[in-house]
This record gives sequence, structure tokens and C-alpha cells, in this order.
Amino acid sequence: MDPRRAIPAVEALLNGAAFADLLEDVPREQVIAGIRAVQERLRLALAGGMEPPAGIGIADWYAAEVRGELARWRRPTLVPVINAAGVVLHTNLGRAPLAPAALAAINETASGYSNLEYDLRAGGRGSRYDHCVEQLRRLTGAESALVVNNNAAALVLALNTLALGRKAVISRGELVEIGGEFRISEIMARSGAQMVEVGATNRTHLRDYQDAIDADTALLLKVHRSNFQVTGFVAEVPPAALAALAHERGLTFLHDLGSGLLLPAQSLGLPPEPTIADALAHGADLVTASGDKLLGGPQAGIICGRADLIAGCRQTALCRALRIDKRDQLRPGRPDRRVPSERPLPCPAHRQAHHRRPGRHPGPLSSPGAGARRNPGTAYAVGLCRPPRCPGSPAGGATAPAGCAGRHGPGRIPGGRRSAPRGAPSLVARRHRAC
Repeated sequence: MDPRRAIPAVEALLNGAAFADLLEDVPREQVIAGIRAVQERLRLALAGGMEPPAGIGIADWYAAEVRGELARWRRPTLVPVINAAGVVLHTNLGRAPLAPAALAAINETASGYSNLEYDLRAGGRGSRYDHCVEQLRRLTGAESALVVNNNAAALVLALNTLALGRKAVISRGELVEIGGEFRISEIMARSGAQMVEVGATNRTHLRDYQDAIDADTALLLKVHRSNFQVTGFVAEVPPAALAALAHERGLTFLHDLGSGLLLPAQSLGLPPEPTIADALAHGADLVTASGDKLLGGPQAGIICGRADLIAGCRQTALCRALRIDKRDQLRPGRPDRRVPSERPLPCPAHRQAHHRRPGRHPGPLSSPGAGARRNPGTAYAVGLCRPPRCPGSPAGGATAPAGCAGRHGPGRIPGGRRSAPRGAPSLVARRHRAC
């Protein structure tokens, strides 16, 4: 006899005493869904050759299984993990951890009512965008600013406002792919702008842009390659030269920075990267950037630049679809080293020590002596373990300052344990091969 015939009918289980207590606590529809899920899993297992369980025909067995199934459904899927991947701003792991100041601001304003769209001085309706403008103007030197829900949204909104149905010229070498396999070319298409590629993958010259401009051209777009590098036989047009060409031809120059850096990267011990203020100083009319990765805040996209162009972006219907929530508002303050995503970065002295081993850096959870080649956009080992002595410390200094990454043997975690205690966050790591 086929053992699957011993599985009770759903109605028979629901009408039995074994499910009476469960039906008092859980809606009937959910109990039915749980029963069907358990029965379907059992049927598949039996079809695969599994021996029938002892309780295959007993209602109490199904009640216990359904309780477990419903408990799994209620269990949150978004849980804390330990980032040992060697990438500090890891999109798959939630990108930038929120700074304590950001969490405190969210708790203060989001736990009750606020003047999100109310002007307390005028006593009437206000704009949710006004809360961020003054702070971003001071930090970047822009005439005005706008914050939307992420940088891709910022770029779509800017292109839709400035180049809907018209041409936007971009270097072929800057048609990058961002997270989730989305590409700049696809984002431009969705914005309604007509993309015009110029140059080659590795080399683009000013004359390429000049030759592509015609009466239907609206803007020149530059996309900063913030998470990889192209080296060797390469050439690109500096932002200042593109801005000069755009303004000479009566066009707009739009610069997508991606990362949203506000402080000089050198102050963090990193190679030079353009800041939003740099991009504006080089002549960009609008700059788009992420507002969360390097700022330690909630996900957001920033548009900074000319006041008239920002006003145009705010007036489009698309802006409402991309608008920010009250949790995304910028609070007065100053950028500093309290941003959590900066803490795992090695200090400058420690970076120099790592550089003494050409082409290598200590990989997370790697065996002694093993390492991995440094790839553009890949950060150093995240500081999850007890840091080693740092060459930047005073003579006889004990340990590295916060941010210097440590190393342990294979599979080890701080404290010498080889496994995490029950209930601890999962550890996500990438094991590097020795070079």
C-alpha cells in the first residue's frame, strides 16, 4: 500500500481534538496552510523513499508539526550577522551600519509625531525636503539639495527631469553595473533619456563628447567608478573639462559619484576619492550620491547642485514616488569618525605595514601566512577579532587602535572558541586562497 494514503484529510485534522487549542490561538486559514505545507513535505519525502514516520496517521503528530511550521513562518528572516567577508560596505549584508546618533535621531522623531511636512514658524504646510537642505549646503557648498530613497533613484530623477526624451552622452567605459545586476544603461532607459555612448571601453577623449553633441542633446553624464578600477592603457576626460564643454554648448553636466563621500578619503587612511564638494567645485551642475554608505545613516540618495535644477527635480511627479521617509532626515552635526562603517578600516600606519607585503593583505579567517590579492573596491579584513600590535602605536603600545583588523587561525573567533555560542549572530566570511 502506498504510505501516502495514510495521510489524514485536512478537514479530519481540523475537526479533531488535537487541533482545538491551535485553532483558538491561530486563524483557521493559517492552520489550514500549515497543515497543507506539512502534508506536502511529507508526500514528497515519502515519494523519495523515506520510511513513513510513526505518527503518519495520528492527529497529535500533525498538530506538533504544524505548530513548528507556524513558528518557522513567524521567525524573522532579517537577522544580525557578523561581517567577516572583508568588504566593509557590503550590500548583501545591509551596507552601512547605522551610527548611534542616527539611531537616536530615528527613535526621537519616528516614535511619535513630528513636523515632517509642517512649518512651525509659518504655521502651515511645509516640505519634508527642507530639513536636509541647509545641512547639505553647508557640507558640500551646493546651492541647494534634495534627498530621495537611494542613489539609483536620484540618478533616475535627475535624468528624467533634465533629459526626458532627449540625449544624454556618457562614456562607454562608465556604463557600470551596480548591485543586483542593474546597469547604468538600464537606469538611463527607465528615466526616459536617450543614452548616447561615446569612446571605447578603456579610452574616451574630449573629442568623442564634442562629436556626439547635437541639437537634441540635453546633458553630459559622468559616472564615477567607485567600486572598481580600470588600469593600464586607459584615458578619461576630467570632470572639469566635461563641465567646461557642457557649459560652452549650453548643456547640463551631471556627475554620479555613487559613494557619497563628504570627508577627504585620506583622512580615513584611504586612497584619494572625489567628494561631493570636489565634484561641484569642478563644475558639475548636479551631483548624485548615496546618502547611507559612508554617512552611517538610513538608505538615501542625495542630489546636490544648482538651485533651479533642484527645484525642477522637486516639482516632477516622479519625485513623490521616490521621496524619503521621516527616518531619512539629516540632523545637524558634523561628519566624524563615529560612523560605524569607518571603524573596521585600518589606520594609515597599519595600512603601510600591510603594504610592505606587495600585493597582499591579511584575509579574514585565513590561516597564518595566507593572504589574498588586493582588488579595487575590496576592503581590508574587517576588525572582528582582537587587533594585533599596530606599528602606529607608541613604543611598547599594547594593541592597534579601533579599526585595525586582527587575525586568527582557521575558523577561530575572539576568545579562542572555535564555534559561536548558541543564539549568536551568523558569521559571513570569504576564505581567501594563498597567493
